[in-house]
Amino acid sequence: MAIWTIGAIAAGAVGTVVALPVVLGAVGFGSVGIAAGSVAAKMMSAAAVANGGGVAAGSAVAVLQSAAMGGLSTAATAAVAGVGGTVAGIVSKIIK
Repeated sequence: MAIWTIGAIAAGAVGTVVALPVVLGAVGFGSVGIAAGSVAAKMMSAAAVANGGGVAAGSAVAVLQSAAMGGLSTAATAAVAGVGGTVAGIVSKIIK
């Protein structure tokens, strides 16, 4: 495996983990709750309508809000890093 690909995988893994809190905040998932009028608020509204008035535990909205409020577990951090590294590795092969 080329050093370029290894570097891309490492950068993708680290970059994804570092960027996740920033992205969550940008769409409205915050440490004190969901920001009014945000994309997250629209997601929460749609989830509540689809679920009869409440947001189901384990749903995408619940998981993203949990991550924004308390961070990711070790397993979730590893999964996010794995996805970021995989995507970066694939992109590096396409570009090179």
